[in-house]
Amino acid sequence: MLNLSLLGRLAFQHAAPTKPALPPGRHDLGLFDTRDYVLIVPEGIDPARPTPLAVLFHGGGGSAEKIMPILRPHAEARGFLLLVPQSLFPTWDIVIAGNGPDLERLDAGLAEVAARFTLDPGHLAFAGHSDGGSYSLSTGLSNGHIVTHILAFSAGFMTVLAQEGSPKVFIAHGQNDTQTPIATAGRSHAAKLRPAGYELTYVEHPGPHASQPDMMKLGVDYFLRDLAKAG
Repeated sequence: MLNLSLLGRLAFQHAAPTKPALPPGRHDLGLFDTRDYVLIVPEGIDPARPTPLAVLFHGGGGSAEKIMPILRPHAEARGFLLLVPQSLFPTWDIVIAGNGPDLERLDAGLAEVAARFTLDPGHLAFAGHSDGGSYSLSTGLSNGHIVTHILAFSAGFMTVLAQEGSPKVFIAHGQNDTQTPIATAGRSHAAKLRPAGYELTYVEHPGPHASQPDMMKLGVDYFLRDLAKAG
């Protein structure tokens, strides 16, 4: 039987919480002895009410502590849960050799959050910068049955072995990015995604290969825009 995890497919499914909710603040989830996952819980979250979740992937050589500040203020201000995984090795398995332990750990991380909070199935985003952006694109496009939005910043590549669903995609890339040149990265991704039928917002900025606060805000706005209209 074909092992769909080799194609990047997650086993996670939405389910009702079975554990006590965590209080507001920063929490190490205690899932792994090495490079544990971190969850940010904003003030005012009702664990019984569907809440958006963003999963933020760090870049190569990065960590939860390094990447967390780019989205934590947005999560706390706008009331969405923020899960920050850490790759087992210096970067994500798909960059090194293909889907493996990081996908398994991600399944466990998502299940732990869903066991403590009611997640909004219409607002589950994969986001990331650099290698994390590449991971969010690759894994998000392979899991569109659960991932509703992809926010990719300075992503260098897409490795999609099995497309699933139709997540909405936001890509931001710097015109002066010398690490992942825009012609072979951002523009190339957009040129592939549009004819494939994905809803895509593609934004270029004049910056280098570094996080841009204004792009982060645009990405969060894209993720939550229908909720803002409903409010």
